[in-house]
Amino acid sequence: MPFTRVPIINRFGVISNSYHEELLKHNSKSTAEVNIEKSRKPLLVTKEFIRKFNDTENPQDKKLLQDQAIKMLFRCKRRLGLSSLGVGSHVDLPAAWTEAIYLAQCKGEIQEEALSMLCASLDHASLNCSHLTTLFFIAESVLYRICCDASQKSYLYSSEIKLTKIGFLTFLRLFVYHLYGNLEGFEEQLIRLQPYLHALYFCGIAYYKYPNMLSSMAFIQKTGEVICNLKGFSEAYVDPNTKQDLGFPDMKDKSKTYSKRQEVSHLLWHCIVVWSCVHNHRSQLNEVLEHLLVHKGQIQKKFWLESILGLFVLGDAAKLNLSCLKVLMNLGKYFISTCMSPQKQEESWYIDSSWEWIIAYMYTVILGDICLHAATSSLRKIAFMGFSDCENLSECLDLKNTKSTGPVELKTGNFLDLLKYFSSQMSDNCCQMTWAVYYGLVYNLVKMTRELYGDERQDGLRNLLWKTLQTVKEDEKDTRILNAIEIAEAELNDTINPFICSTIKAPRNQTFFQYVGHRLACALSRLFLPPVGPTSLLLKRQEKEEKQPKYQKPKEYQIEKKVVHVSFRERYPEKEIVRPYPDILTRADTALRTIVEKQWEKEQQIRLREEETFLAQERKQNRKEELKHYRAMMKRREEKIHKTTKPYVLPGQTPSEESKPTISSSSSNEEEVYSIGKLLYD
Repeated sequence: MPFTRVPIINRFGVISNSYHEELLKHNSKSTAEVNIEKSRKPLLVTKEFIRKFNDTENPQDKKLLQDQAIKMLFRCKRRLGLSSLGVGSHVDLPAAWTEAIYLAQCKGEIQEEALSMLCASLDHASLNCSHLTTLFFIAESVLYRICCDASQKSYLYSSEIKLTKIGFLTFLRLFVYHLYGNLEGFEEQLIRLQPYLHALYFCGIAYYKYPNMLSSMAFIQKTGEVICNLKGFSEAYVDPNTKQDLGFPDMKDKSKTYSKRQEVSHLLWHCIVVWSCVHNHRSQLNEVLEHLLVHKGQIQKKFWLESILGLFVLGDAAKLNLSCLKVLMNLGKYFISTCMSPQKQEESWYIDSSWEWIIAYMYTVILGDICLHAATSSLRKIAFMGFSDCENLSECLDLKNTKSTGPVELKTGNFLDLLKYFSSQMSDNCCQMTWAVYYGLVYNLVKMTRELYGDERQDGLRNLLWKTLQTVKEDEKDTRILNAIEIAEAELNDTINPFICSTIKAPRNQTFFQYVGHRLACALSRLFLPPVGPTSLLLKRQEKEEKQPKYQKPKEYQIEKKVVHVSFRERYPEKEIVRPYPDILTRADTALRTIVEKQWEKEQQIRLREEETFLAQERKQNRKEELKHYRAMMKRREEKIHKTTKPYVLPGQTPSEESKPTISSSSSNEEEVYSIGKLLYD
């Protein structure tokens, strides 16, 4: 086989052989490097990465791992949707929550930032049943960190405060899912939480001086007992030397089925109705508020978890409506006055009343949130200092004279009035509720002052908060209250958010639960209320109460009814939260979707008819072309053989026996001739 030799042309001129070989090697090496693609390792948070990040001592490796962790935080922040309140096609909350929990194991600034992001996301994210598996993972991780790591340290760290906040928000969501009955099928996850819930009882001793953390841990413990169907550990505890009396459940017994929640307090139900009236602009708001005040005595030990839910829901409504704010302060004043009565104080020495100060502490947190995030400046002012004039501001802030004159009366439930009231009640032998709630007021006052730092739109409120805080610092001598100021300032002096441009003022870490009340109210309103329509939001039992004369139904009888049994509706098979009654937006979307589907079906039918018409015309055109071709063929046959007989006439057949149709006949006859001729030729 012949072959052709390709001549080698020296394009480099006259060069030596050694230099020519080196040049060829260099070219081949550069070509190989270009062809080989560099493998890019994905940024995955693995155990190996966390171990290297925490144990590496080489400065260069530390910088490289730090850069990778920051990139992971960027990606996690985008998946959380922090700038869009957890809404958008780019948001993937379960994956982002899991990644944030893993990043929180990296020490230093990465840990603090990951915990802050997770806390903010749990505050503003909507409730969805697809989050349940991840929520159980977060709950177990937080309890493990608190029981096995954080509580064993000799000093308090800011990460511990964030962990308790995350645990509080997580169990708050789990409790709402428990009211829906959506925890059925998660028995294994509930069993895994039980040993940590029992260990959490002993960890509370380490945080006795910090009511901000102790209140969250008590809520976590009580919620865990409810959803896991456990007996209270404080009641089951008898003797630490006997393991059988500790009340530990049998972890191997998985036959215990999940028990749904079957009752809810009137107070929570009325708070949900109030919120629905405010957000849907219902005219029955004043009537519902009157019914709510009738049931204000239902803040009891049996329903104190529902009472906290109700306060969050009512607090979200109070951000928009003055009447709701007045009722909220009335509830707070009534509850605190009842708990601080002399008879109640004597009983508190013999009866465990921890739930009372926890509710009062949560009330101060909700009130501080209203002072910062209410819709109007008048609502923010009323929540902080009531209806008093600014001319008497110096008298309102004079806490020193208040202490010297003795205990004062609780006039209203605003923030400043509570501050004066508990300041006058402080002493070395005061009860836990007195100093714990006063601790919470001062602690929240520091956070409110810091959050308004640099906000020019609220200069008046910011100056008022700053003056109040300076007065507390000057007049207060109790080390427990001064400790609250130090802890709040240390918590807020945390790392500035690195994801915001330096030209813009970076906000501080989240100080209050700003959005969780709205999320809880939206979810609970779909569970307990009918759809929004022309009918009244009051149920039939309330309509019967209104129809009866007032003299036949005294107030004492109304207060005695404390429990309403709720029959839960069947759950839909979809994975989202059960929505037995869709709201007006959902119904509008459904109607619009129906119209679009019908219009699409009409267009589809029109398109099919047009295609059929086009195919028929195309077949007709092809038929005409074939007939034309047949005529031309027959004409060429006549010219070639000089025979005018038809192609289908048999030899020896007389002309009379020929078929009548001719080529020059009508179109129907021509088609018949064409078909017969084609058969003969084939």
